Amino acid sequence: MTAPAPLARRLGLRDAVVIGLASMIGAGVFAVWGPAARAGGDWLLLGLALAAFVAYANATSTGRLAARYPESGGAYRFGREELGAWPGFLAGWGFVVGKTASCAAMAMTAAAYLVPLDWQKPAAIGAVVVLSALNLLGITRTARAATVIVAAVLLVLGVVVAAGLAGLVAGDAAPLAAAPAGPYGVLQSAGLLFFAFAGYARIATLGEEVRAPARTIPRAIAIALGLVVVLYALLALVLLQVLGAGGLAAGDAAPLAALVVAGGWEWAAPVVGVGAGLAALGALLALIAGIGRTALAMARDGELPRRLAAVHPRTQVPYLAELVVAAAIVVVLLLADLREAIGFSSFGVLVYYLVANLAALRLDAAPSVTAGATGSPAARRGRRGLAIAGAIGCTVLVATLPPLAVAGGVAVFALGALVRGIRLRLARPAP
Repeated sequence: MTAPAPLARRLGLRDAVVIGLASMIGAGVFAVWGPAARAGGDWLLLGLALAAFVAYANATSTGRLAARYPESGGAYRFGREELGAWPGFLAGWGFVVGKTASCAAMAMTAAAYLVPLDWQKPAAIGAVVVLSALNLLGITRTARAATVIVAAVLLVLGVVVAAGLAGLVAGDAAPLAAAPAGPYGVLQSAGLLFFAFAGYARIATLGEEVRAPARTIPRAIAIALGLVVVLYALLALVLLQVLGAGGLAAGDAAPLAALVVAGGWEWAAPVVGVGAGLAALGALLALIAGIGRTALAMARDGELPRRLAAVHPRTQVPYLAELVVAAAIVVVLLLADLREAIGFSSFGVLVYYLVANLAALRLDAAPSVTAGATGSPAARRGRRGLAIAGAIGCTVLVATLPPLAVAGGVAVFALGALVRGIRLRLARPAP
């Protein structure tokens, strides 16, 4: 049997950074502040700092693993190579199933911002079709489209910050204090804010298409995450100074639109809505590509149907995996209650990063044997400390999720384990 065709390495540092930014600067940045403020109150900035630290620890582990295993699949591949087939499968299963539902939610979010109510479902399906077609044209087309979307969204966020600063200068700001929040509330706000950072893993899932991956992937993850942390910190400071944690907690689902209105720039409120829609489309574009590459990696190992490992000879994309992912998203859009369908997505992404951190711990466990475990003993201890912190952070944040989200996540992983167990039993040769 011939080996599966590899993907072409066409992405440079800038392309990888842009795809990471498109993944992280999604619609969540336009909506997450209200729920996070209701949980964390006036300690919102502490919640943001905790989320950023957990993201940094996870990103460090992800970057090292992606440099060691520059292949498609992200934490699926890392878990399989370092921990075994079952941990890798669970990471990949949670990502593919959970993020397919997330894609449907992102498509509906974009449509909700950009078109009237009666057109939202057709527009969401159209967005999935168009963005999937872009991905099918090749990873460089994906990077170019992501560049345009990220530039437009950053311009809108620049307008938001300018409006907030204008309100401060004019002395119109009247920030409201929030009710005191305990440690659990701060952790819950960190959990909500963490998912606004989580898209940096998309760079790792595309690792097989990055040039000079051992150098480029860790740098791209660090740059993309660093830029997003600075952006979110700036937004949080302006929001707290103008609206206050109480204003955010009591406000509607569009806090950035409320910010520009409070700053006296009412004309910019529709612009914020367009920016949120574009941000959702950017995250959707990158996520469809990431799911397709993870499905490709799983198909190569027989965890999914092997035909999904087919790579187009001209565009060098896993076209069958991309088409199946697009079809699955459309089915979810047509049939599922998205409020229930994505309840397990947050659970799944934390399990995904937990596997990555545990794999990173294994990477440095035997430096004389394990490739990639380089550096002084102190440097290795530092990396292991970050991996441990990332694993603990993921576990703690899971505990703060709503019970229904946890129950949904456990059910999805149990279903995947059952299907895999049955498949392995059927594939076992008869005695």
